[in-house]
Amino acid sequence: MRYFLELSYNGTSYHGWQRQPNALSIQEVLEESLSTILRNRIDIVGAGRTDAGVHAQQIMAHFDCTNGLDTEQLRYKLNSILPADIAIRKVYMVNNDAHARFDATSRSYEYHVTLVKDPFAIHKSYYYKKKLDVTLMNEAAKLLLNYSNFKCFSKSKTDVKTYNCTITNAVWENNGDQLIFKISANRFLRNMVRAIVGTLIEVGEHKLNKEGLVAIIKSEDRSKAGFSVPAHGLYLTAVDYPKEILY
Repeated sequence: MRYFLELSYNGTSYHGWQRQPNALSIQEVLEESLSTILRNRIDIVGAGRTDAGVHAQQIMAHFDCTNGLDTEQLRYKLNSILPADIAIRKVYMVNNDAHARFDATSRSYEYHVTLVKDPFAIHKSYYYKKKLDVTLMNEAAKLLLNYSNFKCFSKSKTDVKTYNCTITNAVWENNGDQLIFKISANRFLRNMVRAIVGTLIEVGEHKLNKEGLVAIIKSEDRSKAGFSVPAHGLYLTAVDYPKEILY
């Protein structure tokens, strides 16, 4: 039987989602906790692989188990033994061929920027000291929806079959001293959101105009795009699936 875990985590103390031999990961902590509770070796597959320091407000993962499970009881037991920075929101029984990564139809991220020095946001938001033209940043962000090849924002030497992504939303929200960039797409490339944000910040500083952004996208050259903003301001906020995969 296959189950989906819906969870959230603060990524500050972890070296990303994926299990690694010499660093603590979200996947490792979850697999060890599940294996302890179910008294059997459990492997999980996540909807995506967030980098070190990146947070998730909502992410899905799946695992298989030979026995039927009380999903609410499993959620309670997992939350009892998991560290405080990882929380299980819900456990679903799904179709046996449902896949947390490949069946996802959309993913959404937020990037948080604070314009004032805030000691309580050190690991939650990127402190940027310079004034930004948010109106111009939003005009530039809209241009992203006109293109599909985003190789210019992808981490170099990434093993992918295609650099095409369908972006459905990209907008900056201004909340006083806080800026939040929201972006949704069917898929994302490695480092893509952080590179987009860094490039749009250059637009906001008037270092780059909208025509320059278009030229960068068409170049398919990562070295022409802006800097990659720090991981701690990035949040995976939602992963969507077709309703028919759930029982």
